[in-house]
Amino acid sequence: MTDFPTHTIDSAPADAKPILQAALNGYGFVPNLYATMAEAPTILEGYTTLSAVFGKTELSETERQIILMTNNRLNGCQYCMAAHTTLSQMAGVAEDVIAALRNDTPIANSKLEALRQFVIVINESRGWPTHAQIERFLQAGYTRQTVLEVILGTALKTLSNYTNHIAETDLDAAFVANAWREPASQAAE
Repeated sequence: MTDFPTHTIDSAPADAKPILQAALNGYGFVPNLYATMAEAPTILEGYTTLSAVFGKTELSETERQIILMTNNRLNGCQYCMAAHTTLSQMAGVAEDVIAALRNDTPIANSKLEALRQFVIVINESRGWPTHAQIERFLQAGYTRQTVLEVILGTALKTLSNYTNHIAETDLDAAFVANAWREPASQAAE
């Protein structure tokens, strides 16, 4: 793999420095994902901006994390699964929901499970759900707006998951307790 630097605020390109400083101020540390994205300040800005926009949806924190974590799992992103497990715990997402997302098992709440299943459809079909799949999602209590917000969350995770794959981003100490590996990887060890 090509070696990608994990920037500090001092080593980062000028356009990335204010974003890294904002992360340090907000989180108390600069996540390695941000430090890696700093190599291309535009992806860092795009990711942080899109993340803020995704936070403005009418979805609950649990619903947003279902979209993000389902994409993380489908894309096999160990970094983001650990990070979003930690963020979900901090935000009060129910432990059984977090466990289902990490283990690829059904969520007990049928509406939330419908969301998880629709995220799978969007990711695996590359945005080509059938009319019947959309209708099932709408019948579960979601809206056309939610259909588009699932796409927004999927786009957000494409940015971070693909960056982590290519750069082999090291897991931050803050997320180590929630380290995750794909079940096939776990079985091979």
